[in-house]
Formats: sequence, C-alpha cells, structure tokens
Amino acid sequence: MTRILVLGGYGGFGGRICLRLARKGFEVIVAGRSLAKARSYCKNKVALVPAQLERARIAEGLAQWRPAVVVDASGPFQAMDLAVPRAAIAAGVHYCDIADSTSFVTAIATLDPDARAAGVTVLSGASSVPALSGAVVRALAEGVDTISQVEIAISASNSATAGGSVAAAIIGQVGQPFKLWRGRRWLTVHGWQELRRQDFTIEGRRPIKGRLVALVDVPDVALLPARLSGKPSVVFRAGGELGFQNLALWLLSWPVRRGWTASLAPLARWLLPVQRITAWLGSDRSAMQVRLFGVSRGQREERRWTLIAENGDGPEIPTLTIAPLVGKLLAGKVPHGARDAGEVMTLADYEEAFAGLSIYRTREDIALPGPTYRKVMGERFDRLPPSVRGMHAVLRDGGAFGEAQVTGAANAIGALISRIVGFPRAGRYELHVTFNESDGTETWARHFGKTLFHSVLEERDGALTERFGPLRFAFDLPSSATGLKMIMKGWSVLGVPLPLALAPRSLASEWEEDGRFHFDVPISLPLIGRLVHYRGWLERD
Repeated sequence: MTRILVLGGYGGFGGRICLRLARKGFEVIVAGRSLAKARSYCKNKVALVPAQLERARIAEGLAQWRPAVVVDASGPFQAMDLAVPRAAIAAGVHYCDIADSTSFVTAIATLDPDARAAGVTVLSGASSVPALSGAVVRALAEGVDTISQVEIAISASNSATAGGSVAAAIIGQVGQPFKLWRGRRWLTVHGWQELRRQDFTIEGRRPIKGRLVALVDVPDVALLPARLSGKPSVVFRAGGELGFQNLALWLLSWPVRRGWTASLAPLARWLLPVQRITAWLGSDRSAMQVRLFGVSRGQREERRWTLIAENGDGPEIPTLTIAPLVGKLLAGKVPHGARDAGEVMTLADYEEAFAGLSIYRTREDIALPGPTYRKVMGERFDRLPPSVRGMHAVLRDGGAFGEAQVTGAANAIGALISRIVGFPRAGRYELHVTFNESDGTETWARHFGKTLFHSVLEERDGALTERFGPLRFAFDLPSSATGLKMIMKGWSVLGVPLPLALAPRSLASEWEEDGRFHFDVPISLPLIGRLVHYRGWLERD
C-alpha cells in the first residue's frame, strides 16, 4: 500500500485531506505536534496511522516513514520557510502543500534545480488558490485574444470552522501592504481594504446576494498577470458571510495601514472564539466566482464561472486538489521540478472530487457593449486613428504612460480655484493615466508626478459626460480621420443645470502624431481666465 505523510493531518483541512486519501486506497500517516490529537483523530478510521512529528524533525520523519509523497497541510505558511520541501527533495520524496501565501508559493521555484536533480516533483499552492483558480482561469481564457482583467472572489459560510493556522493567516494579512498589477503597473494596496458587495448566482439555486469581500493577497495576483495574454490585472477578494465581521476587519486594517501597529497577528487567538460565538448566525452556504474580461475575435466579453457550496461543504473546496494531484504525481503525469500548482490541474481533474458534494457550478459567456466613446460616436469611433481609438477602448482595467507640459493659472484667483479642484501646478511631468471601467462607467485617474486628479466618464443621452466631484459636463465629440475634439454642450452642479454662458471653457483635442496619442486640454473660466492648460502624449503599454 502506497504511503502518504500528511503534516497537520488532524487539522481542519488536513483531516479532510487524510480521509480523501484513505478512500483512494493510500496508507495515510496523520502527523502533527500532538500525538494525542493524532490518535484521537485516527480512532476507528481505517488506513489512518497517527504520528507525532515536529516540522523541525521532518528529515527524521521521512526517514522513518518513507512515504511516496509528503503533503503539508499545516500553516500558516506566511510564517514558514522552505525547510519541509527541501527535506522532501533530499529524501527523494514528492511534495505538495495547500499554501496560499504569495511569498511562500512563489519562492518554491527556487528549489527547481534541486528537485529536478533529485527526480522528484515539488508543488506549492494545491488548494483553492492557485490550483483550482488557475484551472478555472485557463478554461475561461481559452480562445480569448487579449485579457484585460481577472476578478476572483471567495465568500465562506459562517458555519465553516477555521483552524488556528487559517485564523492566523487571515488576521495576519489585515492592513498589510502587497503589490497588485493595476493600470498597467504594480501598485501597493492593503489587505482587507476596498470592500465591495458580491453576488453569486446559479440558475436553479437560491442566489447568494450582497456578500462583503475585500482585497486579499494570494499567489494568483503575482502569478497570473504574466501567464495570460495581455498581462491583465488580477484582483482577489475574500470575506466571511456576516457583514459585521468583514466591516470589523476593514476597520482594523486602518491602524496597520497607517503604521500605528505593525500587525494584528497577536489577535489571532481571539478570532476562533469570536467565530464560535457567532457560528449560529448566517448559513452553511459558501461561494466562489471567477470573472475574466477580454476581447475575442473583436468582441468584448465577460466569461464567468460561479460555484455555490451548500450543506456545509464549502470547507471541502480547499482540500479537493490534493487527492487527484497525488494520483497524477504517482502516475508520473507531472514533470519533475519545483513550481507552484497554478498550471498543473484542469477542471476535469476536479469532477470526481466534486461528485457527492453539494457543490454546484456554472459558466456564463456574456457579450459586452462597446466602450463609452463608441456609444457616443457610433461608427465614427472605428474610423479614429489607432492610438486615439485604442486609448478609449477601455475594458475593466487599463493604463498609459507619457509626458505632460502644464501651464498654470493666469492669475491668483484662478490659481486658488485650480488648487481646490486638484489640477497640477505648472511644469513638465511624467504622466500616468489609470483607466477603470465597470458597467459602462469609466474612471480616469491622472498622475502628474505625485499630483493626482480623476474624473468619471459615461454616456448619457447621446453625449459624453465627465464628472469632477459635484460638477458634471456634457460634450459632443466631433471627429475626423486625424482625431477628435470635445465641445461642451451643457453642465450642472449636483444635478442642477446651469447656463452654458457661465460654464468653464475647454476645447480639448486628441490626435495621433508619430504613432502616439497626443492631447491638448485648456481649461478657463469666464472673467477669470485660464485655470490650467495641459498637453502632451501617452502610450498604452
């Protein structure tokens, strides 16, 4: 009988993994720091053998038990080094884990030369992320020419009981900085911020509506941009079922972000008791969703995969990869070497694991309308120069880099107004513009060096409208083969229309020159004169 050694084998996830491996006919060594807990878990369970094994003595354990594969289901991996996979390589044993720590999972590739030399396979992240999420993304991406964004969200039911390592991983991320590819560059964001509501819907099942989810650092946000066509932005959000719990984590994230405290890790021991007290609230329904946005044969589209788990089966999902993956390892279907598990599994590999569980999945392919400027211009949009057209073909996420020359206000009053609005001071700047599009609304964030101002654009009543705070301006977009202009046709404050004679003056122009997108934006006020005038060029990456 083939032997598998599972570290953390009596834990919340480890225990489920051990049972699945035993049902596959393996002899499973249920290992952990407490022999008593291992014995208690293994009692009356066939093919499970309890063992006491400290991580620091993993080499001795491998020599004693001589497994074919070692599975690390302990954690939190955010606080661990690569000692266990190194020991597995030295012992000539295959290795996999359920790590979701970006630093741990991405570091595993440093062991690749040693693993190849030893003739073994070392895989990290054989869990919901990046293994299952990676399989879903690859399935959705098939046939898509250019991908602009991938959004992944997971919402756990309140009845899902997390172990101590999971609690430590959650609380340890709150407020911590991490890198996110957004607007065509790496930006720093913070864990458990940017709260938003998420719906999960499958036809024929009761929908899950309005769950709160927030930014979380997982391996996918580091790995997927380079693996997908177009180098898209990849955003991962997670949350629990109860809104007040997510709000509490969001509030606690601010002291960490502000630097008032280094980490909330000391609070981890309180997370489980609080969860147990509120366990009777909520339901036993968990969900996962992957949304991929891109262009396929000229058509903008969203491809969406949704999973809803009922009857308390949500906590099974992070454990479903291991059993089929072990089978692939032992069958020699995974090349030797060390890497993350994000490209190893396919959705077909999970079908047997999903069977028998109350886990429902669906896929939707949704055709999306054209960009905002095309809604306003119609077919004229397609006749714009390529660089101008491309700058306005925003789908979910985009960015451009360039330079701008800014001329300041004509007088002191104009300078004061310009400062209140947030326009940049006079000078020459490196310019970066981040585009974010959602449901037909575009947000343009313009970074003139360290100065940022943004506006929101959308189509209304056949015109382009641009909103700066309470001010909204409506524009016609006359165009030619060389570019377009923006001619103001109306404006309002807090929705109240105002006379056009009192409106700011701005005849903005956009054109192509030497293959680059160029712009010229003068803004002035009646009787006051120039507020700002910025002009320059941009290139999309």
